[in-house]
Amino acid sequence: GPVALGFGPFRPPKKALLWGSGHFVPVFAPLQPWRTASRWSRCRPLERPGDVITGRRWRRAGARTVRLDGDPRVVLLEAPGRCVPYAVIEGVVQSVKETLSSQFVENCKGVVQRLTLQEHKMVWNRTTHLWNDCEKIIHQRTNTTPFDLVPPEEGAGVTVRVMKPLDAAELSLETVYEKFHPSVQSFTDVIGHYISGERPKGIQETEQMLKVGTALTGVGELVLDNATIKLQPPKQGMPYYLSSLDFSTLLQKHEANVRFWKILTVVFGFATCTVLFFILRKQYRHHRERRHLKQMQEEFRQAQERLMREMNAEGGETLKNACVVCLSNAKSCVFLECGHVCSCSECYRALPEPKRCPVCRQPVSRVVPLYNS
Repeated sequence: GPVALGFGPFRPPKKALLWGSGHFVPVFAPLQPWRTASRWSRCRPLERPGDVITGRRWRRAGARTVRLDGDPRVVLLEAPGRCVPYAVIEGVVQSVKETLSSQFVENCKGVVQRLTLQEHKMVWNRTTHLWNDCEKIIHQRTNTTPFDLVPPEEGAGVTVRVMKPLDAAELSLETVYEKFHPSVQSFTDVIGHYISGERPKGIQETEQMLKVGTALTGVGELVLDNATIKLQPPKQGMPYYLSSLDFSTLLQKHEANVRFWKILTVVFGFATCTVLFFILRKQYRHHRERRHLKQMQEEFRQAQERLMREMNAEGGETLKNACVVCLSNAKSCVFLECGHVCSCSECYRALPEPKRCPVCRQPVSRVVPLYNS
């Protein structure tokens, strides 16, 4: 399968190579259009060694493919530190020594085996008052054996050792066996499960394997260790992939994920802006209402001060006989049983029920009109 070797920064004589079945396919490093018209001045190098190469940038490069024989060791010997920070390898899985045999399927051999026991049960939700499905892994074991990626054609003689396959962000394993064992419950068990809020459904037994002969695409760091070419997790924090998809399909899948997250970001950004707009609008309305209320209180205070000044100018007698509520009309009511003369008839009728004396706050049983002669 092909191996893509990426170099940076870009130099026109250097080329990124695709290693195929017994031959090299040189591909110019991914370039970006610039504003000038020259072929080389229209290109600029990668931002840093090991940049992730997207499918759009591969298509934009306008690569020229040439078939010739060669050895990837020569390329790695010319690379700094005998290492390519990010490489793409497509090949077939081949075991180095012994293979792993399936425990349930005959004549099924692989290099990675994962056995999983998963519990399925129903859990009572006290909030929604519904039974919800719940899955829990109660046991999982993964066995591995060293393996290589080799070209599909036999006799090519070039192999790449895959290191730390369990550290891959995406490891494609094929499910070779799956069986569900339902739980057997008695009547008392059913009652106890209803009381406890958990109803077990059963145990699912699964076996997954990376079988020998599977076409695999590896994306990671390619190094030359003595005479062995190794593919291992990158040291620059970039993802490590071991996928059963080919390179172009893998790129399309991740580009689709990027587009999905971009759309989701735009949607959530718009929703956030909308919520923020309504919050600010509500705060502005509250601020305007508080300012209007404060203005009304200030006008009322000024009116009271103006009335007090007018009453003081007319004389102390007028102030003494003024209603304690409105301070404008004369006192005309006697409140019983307390006997206070403090309000006019209009302010008495405006008092809330049950009516109480504005001075002593005692209940007013009856009112006697007051006539001044």
